Amino acid sequence: MLIDTHSHVIATDTAKYPLAPLFGRQSQWSAEHPLDYPDMIAAMDSAGVDRTVLVQASSAYAFDNSYVADALAAHPNCFAGVFSIDVVAPDAVEKMKYWIGRGLSGMRIFTAGSTQPVQQTFFAEEAAFPVWKYAADNGISVCMQMQVKGLPLLETVLKRFPGAPVILDHFARAEAADGPPFASAAPLFALAKYPNVYLKLTHRPIEQSMKGKATPETFLGKAVAEFGANRIMWGSNFPAADPPLPELVAMARKALSFLPQGDQDWIFAKTAQALYPALAKN
Repeated sequence: MLIDTHSHVIATDTAKYPLAPLFGRQSQWSAEHPLDYPDMIAAMDSAGVDRTVLVQASSAYAFDNSYVADALAAHPNCFAGVFSIDVVAPDAVEKMKYWIGRGLSGMRIFTAGSTQPVQQTFFAEEAAFPVWKYAADNGISVCMQMQVKGLPLLETVLKRFPGAPVILDHFARAEAADGPPFASAAPLFALAKYPNVYLKLTHRPIEQSMKGKATPETFLGKAVAEFGANRIMWGSNFPAADPPLPELVAMARKALSFLPQGDQDWIFAKTAQALYPALAKN
């Protein structure tokens, strides 16, 4: 079983699915090569991917998760979905319930990225606490798109809502070129003590593990040693990542080839199935 926990779909029909990027700036990748969900299925077939978690492309649609929801409705045996909402809005919990009702099973909070280089702090404001409480009470996983510098603030949320499963997209963009003991990534590894924190292994940390004094065995090996393979899951970041999906799969398999098969099974499927139970069906 191979599950991709981080892919994006962008509709070429902009009349039916109008663009409205978060922070008012569309990502370059979504503008240059949008990908309809039938094309995503074709890419999955070419790469040997069994199931895919479609993550809302905030830099294209902000909080309108309609295209992800429609993709999931059309192919429920292929996709799971992750939505985004304005977590500090007064009706945030109602919006969570709405998108969950449409079949999406996880949430993503976009606080920094290519279209927002400044780490935002709104996710830890009191206005966002009802969202965190609902996630904790109902086991809704929360993907955090953020930078390492924001992790100490995230820790205050983790302490307040220990029941909320939190997934750090792209290893929170931690750097690894300094090599062991990876002082620059210390805030990331410091969160391993929280059992509800998970890591999403995309092409970004894989590429980091090949820079400077780092190697996959040292950097990714440390991640497995600290968090455990059962708290790490692979995601391609296709098509935001430049290589075709088969190449992204091959890159990940090669980078993790030093691990025993049992650990690889968790990273490539079983962790995702634990966080998104719908992926374990059929």
